[in-house]
Amino acid sequence: MPNTVKHSRLADILIRRKLIDRDQFEDRFQSANRSERLLTDTLMAEGLLSESDLAAVLAEQYGLDYDALQDFQVDFEAYPGILPEWMTRYCFAPLHLHEGVLTIAVPTPHDLATLDHLEHLLKMELSLVVAPRSAILQAVKKSERNSKMVARVQDEFRPVLVQEGEEGEEVLSIERINNDQSPVVRLLDTIILNALRKRASDIHIEPTDGSTEVKYRIDGILYLAMEPLDIKFHSTLISRLKVMSELDIAERRVPQDGRFKLRLDKRVVDFRVSILPSAFGESAVIRILAKEEFTTSPKGLHLDSLGMKPEDLRRFRRAITASYGMILVTGPTGSGKTTTLYAAINEVNTKEDKFITIEDPVEYLLKGVIQIPVNEKKGLTFARGLRSILRHDPDKIMVGEIRDAETAQIAIASALTGHLVFTTVHANNAFDVIGRFVNMGIEPYNFVSSLNCILAQRLIRTICPSCKTLVSVTRRQCEEFDLDYDRLKDQPIYEGKGCVECHGLGYLGRQAITEFLALSDPIKALILDRKPTAEIRKAALADGMTTLREAGLEKVLEGRTTLREMNRITFTG
Repeated sequence: MPNTVKHSRLADILIRRKLIDRDQFEDRFQSANRSERLLTDTLMAEGLLSESDLAAVLAEQYGLDYDALQDFQVDFEAYPGILPEWMTRYCFAPLHLHEGVLTIAVPTPHDLATLDHLEHLLKMELSLVVAPRSAILQAVKKSERNSKMVARVQDEFRPVLVQEGEEGEEVLSIERINNDQSPVVRLLDTIILNALRKRASDIHIEPTDGSTEVKYRIDGILYLAMEPLDIKFHSTLISRLKVMSELDIAERRVPQDGRFKLRLDKRVVDFRVSILPSAFGESAVIRILAKEEFTTSPKGLHLDSLGMKPEDLRRFRRAITASYGMILVTGPTGSGKTTTLYAAINEVNTKEDKFITIEDPVEYLLKGVIQIPVNEKKGLTFARGLRSILRHDPDKIMVGEIRDAETAQIAIASALTGHLVFTTVHANNAFDVIGRFVNMGIEPYNFVSSLNCILAQRLIRTICPSCKTLVSVTRRQCEEFDLDYDRLKDQPIYEGKGCVECHGLGYLGRQAITEFLALSDPIKALILDRKPTAEIRKAALADGMTTLREAGLEKVLEGRTTLREMNRITFTG
């Protein structure tokens, strides 16, 4: 705990400094309910005490030094483990570090709860200096804006833009030999590199009224990546992105889609770009496709690493080892459907079978699998590609997504003629898939005959193990989330407080929660009779199916995620 031992009477200090007289003190002290903390708020509200005066008085009261922080800037490079968002959230600024003791400026040295949390968060002994709150926040904001961390890219990590020639081979662009890079090139490179370091899946560049916001999507949630940039940089930043993606720089009125590659430390990362005109300028989203993420590890990607419920995993493994039929994974965009299919393919792929996939785009490279990227500009759609695949003598097929009736018909026909087909479709749960196929005009008999199973899934954020903390659940919280308080009140519930490992977010990584619907004979009969979804769901639950919400609650009780995250991901009920 920081030393805050010397405690002089507040009245004596205020009167000695001639900030108020004794009559004013007694009058305000009465109205502030005899609380020194409320008294200072009252004096500041009436204009009798400034923020600087308050900081100086508190410094004297607690025997600490006072610093106005004039022209002070935080040296972020000297404290790489301390995040700027922590400084803003807890209102402190690191001044210097000596022999393991970190001196920080704080506005309220009497806030022991915050100081205790800071010591635990920073994992070092603290020494205090008192400064005005506004001066601390301004110093942090100004330092972050001017920090060389954002503006500079180290030479050894400078990305190299890679483009594809007409023949399909990779060709180094002129960017590699251009040593005199402009500031906007370095800025965009830095944004991309920081996104990769923070495990972001998407980068959002959004113009607003007077500024440009850069956001990262990390574990499914958007976070502000840095202080908003001046709007004058926006058009040049988007133009640079268009050059990298080989898009039309002059066209600003219609959406454009493109892609580019960067070579980083002997590996190539693919990026998919979407640019959309908006009220304040063009908005851009960069999707990061780390193709080599799983192929570089010795074991590759397997179903065990996804975090599925053991019973669902056992039933899913049994379904994917069938000799024919359709394995269908469903969920919204970003729910990990493709990753689950890749893991399944990795487990069932043998040298005895020929495996071909058609995807948009090819996200991960799989050894021993022929992977075909969709190219709608050249006329290669899912349906056309799937027809060609069937003439290539495959044993197992993966169709990245069923988007239309034509693709659905061909995939079903493939499953009925002795092929094992892996595919995905967008739906909220396992039962909505049935209605989706019926609306496409697919006859229930064909659909049911071809289908082995439906796996609905979501990705739920897991608590960071480095800052995992036991918390108590309240009755009000359970009522808000529609949960049984009596079931949870004696259970250990955890949350993440935020640390260096998780960049202050409290979460690190994601795991799958699943809803497995096996196409048993009773379920097939209900579908063929076009029974209501509620009746099919009731039969599936009686057959042992676990809903997505129940799977999420199990993750909470296992200490892997939080109640709030479970409620965010799954529907109430």
